[in-house]
Amino acid sequence: MENELTYSKAAAELEVIVKEIEEENIAVDALSEKVKRAAQLIRFCRSKLRGTGEEVEKVLADLEEKTREEEGEQF
Repeated sequence: MENELTYSKAAAELEVIVKEIEEENIAVDALSEKVKRAAQLIRFCRSKLRGTGEEVEKVLADLEEKTREEEGEQF
């Protein structure tokens, strides 16, 4: 799906929101909605990072186990 949120899209949208707030290019009426959206994006990015970290740890653990098995076979 084209509209599926990815880490890159979320981070880019978050950067835009932060820039708008920093430059005061946002109406006070819209500020609350922007802050809510920023919070959603931050939660999404944290979740993605956490999930990716867990996947990397699993892959590294599997590689380490295979290396031990291969070293055990050599002796």
